[in-house]
This record gives sequence, structure tokens and C-alpha cells, in this order.
Amino acid sequence: MEKSPLTLFGSFTSSSTYKPMLYLALSGEPFSFRTVNLKIGVQREAAYLAVNRYGQVPALRHRGLTIVQSNVILDYLARTLGAFEPVAEQDRWQAREWLSWEADAITNVAKVRHFSRFREVDPAVMAHFRPQAEAALTIVDGALAGRNWLVGDRCSIADIGCWGRMVFMAEGGLDIRNWPNIEAWAARLAAMPGFALPYDLTPKKDTEFPARRMASS
Repeated sequence: MEKSPLTLFGSFTSSSTYKPMLYLALSGEPFSFRTVNLKIGVQREAAYLAVNRYGQVPALRHRGLTIVQSNVILDYLARTLGAFEPVAEQDRWQAREWLSWEADAITNVAKVRHFSRFREVDPAVMAHFRPQAEAALTIVDGALAGRNWLVGDRCSIADIGCWGRMVFMAEGGLDIRNWPNIEAWAARLAAMPGFALPYDLTPKKDTEFPARRMASS
């Protein structure tokens, strides 16, 4: 692995930011965090648009590259750092399949949370998105039946990406106890060294995260 500074731009309220934050925390990799205050519109300022032309979080800078979109960042980190990358080629592709599906289906959990906490919408809008969120959670719950992880026999970017979007489900009124396999899976993730929930992990100001010594396997 080439030792180069990693800089992650993001917001502490963003599930998209939490996904690469969680990856880096679990991997023990040192990195710099640069906060983007969405509430006051920093994401629309020219300086940040020069980093992420979409005016969204997160964004990653590493080795002279700028990577945006949370699941693309997870893909990049797994390829570059090696952590949470499945060993078997089929598993590597399946992990990325989960990330692609997450962006289409589990993102409905984030929408329900957003409409519950940040923006009031017509009840018909919530009635459209809530069943889709519940259906996505049910698919993940079924996939975890009899398994510890979504892909292979260890935690991968599939788990980090999917959980990172689901993590705010309670803020959308979605009770994790309704999906017992997800609840058990979340407990396994929470037991991993370096794990933290979003509001505990993602700072509200620029912060330097030192390397964390990994336990011997």
C-alpha cells in the first residue's frame, strides 16, 4: 500500500459520509476529515464545487485523485488499501453488486429518514417510499439468514455500504427489531474494533484521525 494522505470531505448528518468514515475507522487508516456544512450551503460554494462538481458529500482526495460518490469511494478504498476487499473474484464482484443495489433500493431508507427529520412532505410521498424502504430491508434480512456477512465469511465493503445507509433507520421510524437478521448483523458490526455510530464517529469540525493499530488476527 502506498502511504499517502487521505482526505475525506463530508457532513456528520450524512449517511453517505458515514460509509467511508466507517470504512476508514474499521481499517485503522489515518486520514484527515474536512467538514462540509450542508445547513449553511457550503456544498454550493465555489471552493467545494471545485472538489465535488455535484455539490454533494462525500468526496475523497488521495494520491492526487479526487473520488466522489460514497460507493465509488468504498470501491476505491478496498482496491487501494486492501481492507474489506473479498478474496475470491466472484465475491469481489458480488460485493460491488450489493453496493450498486444499495444505491437503488436501500437509499429509500435514507429518503424516509430525510422526510421524517429534515423535510416535511405530503403523506402520499411517504406512503410511496416507506414500503420501498421496508422491502429493501426485508431483502437484506433474508440475505443474512444463516450468514454472518453479506458476502463471503468476513465483513466487506458490501456490509459497510449497506449498513452505512441503513444506520439512520430509526430516525425514519423503521424499527430494526422487525428485521432480526439485520439486528444480529448490526451487533456483529458494532463489535468490530474501531466501530462507532455516525454522530459519535463523524465530527462537526475539521479533524485529524491518527492511525489505529490493528489487532492481530
